[in-house]
Amino acid sequence: MQIRRQARVSALQALYELDTTNHPIGEVLSHRLEDRPLPPEGESFLRLLVNGVVQHKAQLDDLIQKFAPAWPVSQIAVVDRNVLRIALLELSGEVDTPPKVAINEAVDLAKTFGSDSSSRFVNGVLGSAVADHARIVLHAPTVSEIPSKD
Repeated sequence: MQIRRQARVSALQALYELDTTNHPIGEVLSHRLEDRPLPPEGESFLRLLVNGVVQHKAQLDDLIQKFAPAWPVSQIAVVDRNVLRIALLELSGEVDTPPKVAINEAVDLAKTFGSDSSSRFVNGVLGSAVADHARIVLHAPTVSEIPSKD
């Protein structure tokens, strides 16, 4: 499991960079893997998380807005927003992660990289998502939802 945790940290760092710059996803992933090499299964998990979040970003942001209606997604701290995107992707079933593990890992990421209140916020949003009993289903993005490769 330590490998998956390391992959989540790298995914969060990559997604932070993608959210705050115009760097291409391939370049960002290459730099992450240069800085923190992972074994093949970790690299695969990292790519799955980052590509999944990028591919389903609009849907994940809609879910964040649904479960944190008082906060416009654009005003949520970049770290918190990306921790939530990763966790919701994992909760969707797109990634083979038990829900309890996805939530615990997200809270740990928020404690490590977020503000003092990040872990409580992330836990609350994900708790609402799980309590809603709604399946978090992600559909294939339409052509207009696919981010450019630039």
